[in-house]
Amino acid sequence: MAPSLARAWPVPAQLRRLDLVNAHTGETFNGPYRDDKGPIADALGELCYFLRDFHCGERTEIDVGVVDFLASVMEAVGAPRATVLSAYRTPATNAMLARTTFGVAEHSQHMYGRALDIYLPARLEEAMQAARAMARGGVGWYPHSGFIHLDTGPVRNWTLEGRGFGRLLLGREATPWFHEPISISPNGELLVSRTGRPVTIADRLEMHRLLARAAGLPGGR
Repeated sequence: MAPSLARAWPVPAQLRRLDLVNAHTGETFNGPYRDDKGPIADALGELCYFLRDFHCGERTEIDVGVVDFLASVMEAVGAPRATVLSAYRTPATNAMLARTTFGVAEHSQHMYGRALDIYLPARLEEAMQAARAMARGGVGWYPHSGFIHLDTGPVRNWTLEGRGFGRLLLGREATPWFHEPISISPNGELLVSRTGRPVTIADRLEMHRLLARAAGLPGGR
């Protein structure tokens, strides 16, 4: 028998996929979320859970527009994976962050499922510039805290130069092990910089408990 030729089937023009890791829970999302017929309902359901408020576990419907915005930014700079630092926030969580972190808006787009704070291991500034050029919503640039904010609210841009804006998003001051600098590995894993030790699930749970207690949220005993 003559050998058959391998045939590459065409990919639908509108097929879009994402590879994401949640910096707080360690969970991942890797797969398509939109095909030639539109958003994939099951995938968006997974994303709503993946992008939930990690402080209390509450979720909301995530705007597919901000997911598309992130996918477009990643495609623009060739980023294979993004780390999500903050997505949906309940009003209680947002109020807690607004009290303790300069630069958190009282009526943040995060509360409506329309905003993401993300980290890329390379070309982060280029990603910010690409996002601003797209003019699809708000783009915040936190160069010394190492992340960008994307949302599908009104088109606007801002830059905050301070070094402490990412601390509460990453929990850097919540527990003793965060007295040391924290870094993010290329695959999105939180590490204690000096030793390279991964931040464990137990560490994260303790961080969530302390943050919840400070904000008066359930689970903050």
